Amino acid sequence: MEKSLGFSNFLTQLDGVGISVLVLLLTLSVASWYLILTKGISNFLANRHAEAFLKRFWGAGSLQEVNSTLHEGSGDNAFAQLAHLALEAAADSEKHGLQKLAAAGGASEFITRVLRNGLDQEATRVENGLTVIASAGSAAPYIGLFGTVWGIYHALVQIGLSGQGTLDKVAGPVGEALIMTALGLAVAIPAVLAYNTFVRRNRIWLARLDAFAHDLFVLIAVGAKNNSSAGDERQLRVVAPAMNPAIAPNERRS
Repeated sequence: MEKSLGFSNFLTQLDGVGISVLVLLLTLSVASWYLILTKGISNFLANRHAEAFLKRFWGAGSLQEVNSTLHEGSGDNAFAQLAHLALEAAADSEKHGLQKLAAAGGASEFITRVLRNGLDQEATRVENGLTVIASAGSAAPYIGLFGTVWGIYHALVQIGLSGQGTLDKVAGPVGEALIMTALGLAVAIPAVLAYNTFVRRNRIWLARLDAFAHDLFVLIAVGAKNNSSAGDERQLRVVAPAMNPAIAPNERRS
């Protein structure tokens, strides 16, 4: 009796619609679990690499040292890639000035756009795959419910044809039909939990990245200002003696 009401018997009772529902649930389950595992491992490694890079970044003596570290191949995380983009934009703006259309608004605006584009690209990357997980979490219960309703319909048809509505005749078909609901919930619950976890992680991750982008902009802007001030001071030291008539020629030559 137990064998006749087992899962294998349930599979043998499925028609084309039931098999389609079962295959769809299995596909959603495989896809969601694949994304859950791959994104979980990717997020774990990204956090480790980011912490290591930030420790090196704030321990560096200058932005030039950070830039040399990035060129050595340590840009394996979003923070390092954002720093690379910002430093490349600053160097490009210093080299070409306002000759390029992208830097027409000034160096500050150019670096701001580069940082914002980097943040947008990272936001797009971390959200990749969440649509599938969210779809599995929201649609799987309804797909399982549809399979249950379809199974109950066939059970009632069989009961009507046999003319026997006793409990032993109803329990088996209805119980087998309810397996679809259990399968739908088994697919949906992990997907919903994983989706909420990933959304929270992405929100915190992007907030940290946005704060780091602000720090990068301040460091680059202050560095450019200091370089400009140093250049103006050197220029004043050269020009001032030539413009001061109180200084003797011999003193000017010295």
